[in-house]
Amino acid sequence: MRRPRLNDVAAQAGVSEATVSRVLNGKPGVGQETRQQVLTALDVLGYERPAALRSTSAGLVGLVVPELVNPIFPAFAQLIESALAGHRYTPVLCTQTPGGVTEDEYVEMLLARGVSGIIFISGLHADSTADPARYHALVDRGLPIVLVNGTRPDLAVPCISADDAGAVRTAVNHLASLGHTRFGLAVGPSRFVPVERKVAAFREAMAAEPHFEGIEEYSLFSVEGGHAATVRLLDAGATAILCGSDIMALGAVRAVRSRGLEVPRDVSVVGYDDSAFMGFTDPPLTTIRQPVAAMSQSAVQTLVDAITGHTTPPGEYLFAGELVVRGSTGPAPSR
Repeated sequence: MRRPRLNDVAAQAGVSEATVSRVLNGKPGVGQETRQQVLTALDVLGYERPAALRSTSAGLVGLVVPELVNPIFPAFAQLIESALAGHRYTPVLCTQTPGGVTEDEYVEMLLARGVSGIIFISGLHADSTADPARYHALVDRGLPIVLVNGTRPDLAVPCISADDAGAVRTAVNHLASLGHTRFGLAVGPSRFVPVERKVAAFREAMAAEPHFEGIEEYSLFSVEGGHAATVRLLDAGATAILCGSDIMALGAVRAVRSRGLEVPRDVSVVGYDDSAFMGFTDPPLTTIRQPVAAMSQSAVQTLVDAITGHTTPPGEYLFAGELVVRGSTGPAPSR
């Protein structure tokens, strides 16, 4: 690394050499925005920051995600990592893969590295059949943890969740306004808490209107899973299909086309997440936008508060989604 030359840095930052000198020497009288311009110019030019101006880490924080194939999880990871950096914490990203390192093994690794806390996204806490003792053990040792999208009533920790039930009600209302009465719900395995909530809300919505007909199909959270579930829903006569994720919705569109039908002329499809590029699919996907930014910020703030001794009351905090109407939904076909 080279030591900075005042004239180079001043030219890059668009300020005077005197201003650069004041920043490098830690002198007062320079606004925060201008100070940041000078520091950014140092980084861009490859100069070494003076030791007093280097950021120091407040500690490590574990971030455990189930996988990175579904684009919603990289979105969570990026936003959480950015928020943690704003609090001077360094994230340790732990990504699970089939046959790879398990969640429990990652936790042991994180504990060995002395992390200050852990954020779990759609982990085993979201699996209603998994043993919650692993989380009780972390709470008992005093390690701050935050659970995202999935909760256990017997765990005295903060849980940040999207409102799955509200998302289904919103999607059904949208499709009903287009004249649909025969609905299909394509979701992942029934053991997951978000799936349980979506199914319960779907059944309530179907029961609320005598002329509604609803069919549920459980599958995998994948393109192939969405395709398989949709084939069965089409056989049952559904003209409007709600999917448990955007990835499943892409499989649903493919299944509709494999029958020689069109979306949305013959069948309307609604996704869930509003993950990256869903506005550029064919057709652009109508979906329920998961409030990833707000949830990520809340998860980080909650964890940092716990680490610094300002504990957030345990319980679940629900974040409402937003309907994003695009081209995959349309009027119900005439019989």
